[in-house]
Amino acid sequence: MKKIITVILLSICVNILFAQTPVAINGALSVKGNQVVNQNGVPPQLRGLSFSWSIWQGRKYYNPQVVDWISKDFKVSIIRLAMAVQPAHGYLQEPDSQKQMITSLVDEAVKKGIYVLIDWHDHNSNTHIPQSKAFFGEIAKKYKGIPNVIYEIWNEPERVSWDTVKNYAVQIIAEIRKYDPDNLIIVGSPHWDQDVDVAAANPITGFKNIAYSFHFYASDPGHQDGLRAKGDKALKLGIPLFVTEWGVGEASGNGVFDLKENETWLKWMADRKLSWSNWNITDKNETTALLKPGAPATGDWTEDELTPDGVYLRKVLRELNK
Repeated sequence: MKKIITVILLSICVNILFAQTPVAINGALSVKGNQVVNQNGVPPQLRGLSFSWSIWQGRKYYNPQVVDWISKDFKVSIIRLAMAVQPAHGYLQEPDSQKQMITSLVDEAVKKGIYVLIDWHDHNSNTHIPQSKAFFGEIAKKYKGIPNVIYEIWNEPERVSWDTVKNYAVQIIAEIRKYDPDNLIIVGSPHWDQDVDVAAANPITGFKNIAYSFHFYASDPGHQDGLRAKGDKALKLGIPLFVTEWGVGEASGNGVFDLKENETWLKWMADRKLSWSNWNITDKNETTALLKPGAPATGDWTEDELTPDGVYLRKVLRELNK
């Protein structure tokens, strides 16, 4: 009898634990007015971490154990997989290995009940339209209707017009919607996802559940009141924003770590209920790296293996994602 009771109690505990995952709580995401909302029509404000480029030093952290660790220890509700399109060893050169790497982590995120941004991490996507369509078509077929999955179709357009970005986006959105009619799609904007106000003046129409990525680096002198004003203007014009990438340092990835400016940006996002993922899981020697050089590739990191960025983000995420 005691064994039966123990089994029942264990089953109840497991069910409670599963029910508390971010995806179980929030379900499928959609767009309502200028907000991304959950299954109850409420902005969930997801918060998490972005993996680094899936090449170079960050590549070794692209394994399911890291997803498991940051979901448990950092309490992330979302991860971002920054699949490098180019240069060497990116998707253009090694499509199969890149897809395998990405899908193994998507599958782990689904198991853990967290959201996952599948990021076409490219600055020149308008020159890679056939490859992007092929990738997102295949991914949409595989993950259609799975609420965890969010498509981010162009990481950061650089010095191109909104018309160029929009033309690209419409083609990729149409390809995704052939297979997945509902899941959230995130669109970039010119100048490293900062010209969201320009996009808002002439938004994409004819598709549902489209949001726009907004990027900033919290300690950069050029990413302060003026950039927040652009974000506020875009929201006022009626488009939803999703902060798919932000860093604690400067736009170079390095520079100072200004705690006051980071707190200002965190409050700005919280006040507007904007979801975010912080850049980046790597052991590169720079301000925005989460890890110190040599940190294990499979997670299980001690606080001594975290950079000041890592210590700060762990504290913020554990406090806000209770």
